[in-house]
Amino acid sequence: MDQSVRSRVISNALRLGVHPLMDRIPGHAGSIRTARSTVDAASLLMRHTQRVRIHALQDPGVESGEPPVTGEWVVSRDAETAPGDGTAPGAILYLHGGGYVLCSPRTHRPITSRLTLDTGLPVLVPRYRLAPEHPFPAPLEDAVAAYRWLLARGVPSAGIVLAGDSAGGHLAAALAGEICRTGLPSPAGVVLFSPWVDLTCELSAAAEARDPYISARSARRVARLVVGPDGFDDPRVALLACAWTDTPPVLIQVGGAEVLRPEAEALAGALTAAGADCELQVWDGQMHVFQILNRVLPEAGAAMRDAARFIGAVTEPARAGAAA
Repeated sequence: MDQSVRSRVISNALRLGVHPLMDRIPGHAGSIRTARSTVDAASLLMRHTQRVRIHALQDPGVESGEPPVTGEWVVSRDAETAPGDGTAPGAILYLHGGGYVLCSPRTHRPITSRLTLDTGLPVLVPRYRLAPEHPFPAPLEDAVAAYRWLLARGVPSAGIVLAGDSAGGHLAAALAGEICRTGLPSPAGVVLFSPWVDLTCELSAAAEARDPYISARSARRVARLVVGPDGFDDPRVALLACAWTDTPPVLIQVGGAEVLRPEAEALAGALTAAGADCELQVWDGQMHVFQILNRVLPEAGAAMRDAARFIGAVTEPARAGAAA
């Protein structure tokens, strides 16, 4: 598919107006908190489609001993079952992006709303802890708690799809690895939008892509605030060093113009070499997490339909069993 006129206009606007600012954001806690406040304030102005309902989730985790599970459910307004009541044949566990330092479930409603409408599945978006106050593995601990929470409420693992974008894509992949390492029931599949695979940023730094949004230099500054005491050597951080045994089917979508493209390609290669069923889609000319513009860009809408197709295929056995 040739890049649409709308896509070219938006990419050029970001390259001229946003990229220079992103490239110069200092990598220290004060600047991160200022950016976080700005993003959170802007998200209050975003109106989600009236075709979905948003349900707040607040589980203190006292009985289970797990970290608290907070966030929101995003469900179709026509959904017959209530989220978390144990009757749904499946769910999407969505982990939002934002470099592990920014954003929230609210900021990613354009993606989560589209996912629930296209798949018919409820979408759980946990509010995981952010760096630099809570470096890795705190976000992973929260993601594991959310997955366990779904299982404890009767959602079958064969009906659960892990999904995420950018840093949330890294977190979704890390969660898949942690599920395998700890012996938890495997999910049905994993969907990664523009995943931030290599937190050392070595692969992205070597890329020559003219990313209209982010740069390897700015990503590396943020990464230093994200990693915990074990640094980049933490095996839960280093996705390309994972064994990836018994991994469920994976769909990776990445923009052809983004600096993280080599990382997505490297992860797809590692998964395939390990015997996993991995589908890599490179969308020509598209920027980082272009899927969030699915109500504007035709390419983003098509990408979301492909994601829904994948999710429907991997959860079909669980849905068929629930209907029987």
